[in-house]
Amino acid sequence: MSDLFWLTDAQMARLEPFFPKSHGKPRVDDRRVLTGIIFINRNGLRWRDAPAAYGPHKTLYNRWKRWSDKGIFAQMMIGL
Repeated sequence: MSDLFWLTDAQMARLEPFFPKSHGKPRVDDRRVLTGIIFINRNGLRWRDAPAAYGPHKTLYNRWKRWSDKGIFAQMMIGL
């Protein structure tokens, strides 16, 4: 059994309305990336220390940076 954190279906259902629309190429799995971002922040890790199960650390950072700049995470926190 893995000790990694994963968002549940119920948690993802509550968060999905806050996700920006995908334009053009489909995004990498939102659950995997968002869970990885939460894991990194919760454990105070560097991006490159992200477990491989969450995908490339560059993908995690890029999504976090893009969504932070757009205020997506702030909207999620206000909405929840």
